[in-house]
Amino acid sequence: MRGAAYAWASPYTVVGLVLGLLVILFGGGARLRQGALEFGGGKVGEYLSRLRPPFAFSAITLGHVVLGLDHAVLGAVRAHEQVHVRQYERWGPLFVPAYLLSSLVELLRGRRPYLDNWFEREAYGKTARGTGAKPR
Repeated sequence: MRGAAYAWASPYTVVGLVLGLLVILFGGGARLRQGALEFGGGKVGEYLSRLRPPFAFSAITLGHVVLGLDHAVLGAVRAHEQVHVRQYERWGPLFVPAYLLSSLVELLRGRRPYLDNWFEREAYGKTARGTGAKPR
């Protein structure tokens, strides 16, 4: 069953692995945590930490890959990002279109496209009792 979940999410995992290799090439590192590869740090993390809203983020999940600013940030947001890993396992190649559609619907309703996104509400809801650390 786990193999099917990895296969279903694999189109986005491949994209995440390519981006993760860039993180490593520019001085970052990788760790395996809870069935996902986490990449963070180095020059890529430094560059991304300077982005301003709406482009700023602490971490992003692509299938079974989590890209973060650094490993401290990845530790702080791990529970939240792991919810997204499970969402990729359920939705597979449909995850990104469904995520974008949810954001668009919320935007058209005059709501916040990130925080009111169904997938983010689920992730924040399942991790609200954790450390309180949330991706920005």
